[in-house]
Amino acid sequence: MAEYVPLPLILAAEQFAKLPGIGMKTAQRLAYHILTMPAAEVNGFADTLVTARSSVRCCSVCRNFTEKELCTLCSDSRRDSTIICVVEAPRDVSAIERAGGFDGTYHVLHGLLSPMDGTGPEDIHMKELMERLSGNVTEVIMATNPTVEGEATASYISRLIKPMNIKVSRLAYGLPAGASLEFADDVTLARAMENRNLI
Repeated sequence: MAEYVPLPLILAAEQFAKLPGIGMKTAQRLAYHILTMPAAEVNGFADTLVTARSSVRCCSVCRNFTEKELCTLCSDSRRDSTIICVVEAPRDVSAIERAGGFDGTYHVLHGLLSPMDGTGPEDIHMKELMERLSGNVTEVIMATNPTVEGEATASYISRLIKPMNIKVSRLAYGLPAGASLEFADDVTLARAMENRNLI
């Protein structure tokens, strides 16, 4: 930002730019917008962020975000505790729950294995997952994203679990409903062919 812009505005924009998916232009727009809001709204906004950060913690079982010791999913007796769906982040739990159709439990890793970034098994919630498998778990569903890190994490975890005689499955990947073949990328088409179903 130029020298004619006040320093606090520059610093505010830099903070917004640290958020995922926010570039510097969007960060600047947000910073300018904050300065046009009434002071009470800005204070309420800031207080809400501070409260969320201080009151939300990880569930003691699945590591999903919660305000209590156990999240609402782990404390729901109707959920099938013999099936654990392993995801990278709490937002993935929300996505699967929105889609519906899954009545098992979750385990949130809060990251993926990435040697390039220095993230190893001890940096994600692998230990807690392995401890949960000593119970009556019959299946672990690997629902990490189809990225290099997601695939590496799913492969690593499945190698650890298979000797325990627990079924390990992976989410199917392929064409989204309503998509045209001509617009699908090569990897998506290849996955769709691999994961084809009988009709």
